[in-house]
Amino acid sequence: MKIGCPKEIKNHEYRVGLTPNAVLAYVQDGHEVYIEKGAGLGSAISDEEYVSAGAKILPSAEEVWNIAEMLVKVKEPLESEYKLMKENQLVYTYFHFAANEPLLKACLERKIISLAYETVQEGHALPLLKPMSEVAGRMSALMGAFYSARTQGGRGLLPMGVTGVAPADVLILGGGIVGTNAAFSAAGLGARVTVLDINLNRLEYLGEILPPNMKGIYNDPLTLNQYLKTADIIIGAVLIPGAKTPKLVKKEQLKIMKPGAVLVDVAIDQGGCFETSIPTTHSDPTFVMENILHYCVANMPGAYARTSTFALNNATLSYGLQLAELGAEKACRASGAIKLGLNTYKGVITYKPVAEAFGMESKYTKPEDVIR
Repeated sequence: MKIGCPKEIKNHEYRVGLTPNAVLAYVQDGHEVYIEKGAGLGSAISDEEYVSAGAKILPSAEEVWNIAEMLVKVKEPLESEYKLMKENQLVYTYFHFAANEPLLKACLERKIISLAYETVQEGHALPLLKPMSEVAGRMSALMGAFYSARTQGGRGLLPMGVTGVAPADVLILGGGIVGTNAAFSAAGLGARVTVLDINLNRLEYLGEILPPNMKGIYNDPLTLNQYLKTADIIIGAVLIPGAKTPKLVKKEQLKIMKPGAVLVDVAIDQGGCFETSIPTTHSDPTFVMENILHYCVANMPGAYARTSTFALNNATLSYGLQLAELGAEKACRASGAIKLGLNTYKGVITYKPVAEAFGMESKYTKPEDVIR
């Protein structure tokens, strides 16, 4: 199979879809790999490294898209890339369709095969979302700490405190991979950390692994209000695989929070879990609403590109090799995990939560009905 990897063009997105290690694995399996010139530079990977691994370098994204039967990316195609998508082309990347109706419509119109990292599922685990959830979770505490500085619009509170001055209170909504990593990062800074979740089994697990300055609490509306009043940093870490994130914090609740508190919405790729969240970029990452600072960057791990790129490839490669070897249809039939990653197929939606997000149930077809 001919596999292509273009340079990412999202704002300050420095990750790249393939590492030289991944290229070598595809080549050794008999596939051809085409990389856009300079695609890896943001992750400190040179064209020469790709060539040494067996890839061919092409001068433009258009040429990569045109030759590829399977296109491997990190982030969803942007509007300028819609015209490059080809009918029957397999695109393997993060899509987050439930928060992006124009992208969904473009993929349906172009009749591509969308294999979404974020919905590939093994049991209850999301193996292709996990590495970036780890990065974003750990980053979220760092961003919350940074923007707590008065010079950045925050309250001027040093999260770890100093002798005689209490540390910050960090509230984390959701105890999954993002929330757990955010909690440990914030705890490592010395903050007082509370994780709210509605899964008692998860809270029990967190109780076994949490350090003394962290606690897990069962979430309900009254409890949420109580902790919103005292929090200095609030991290949104809620996920429903492939579906739009529920808005846990409403606009009116910002009024009960401390002026200058920082909201970090890690769930923004799926629509965000704060009602007031609007996607932002690395070049313009924050905005203020009701005296609350919002950080809602939709591609957070892109800032730590080399770590993120290699962590992502460690997870995506094995599934990618199956897709390249078998093709999308046979790979979906052979692997239930990969089948769950199939979001659109040649003009129809094959992942029900995506169809439900936009009232497009008439466009939904069970994946079993299209991969026979």
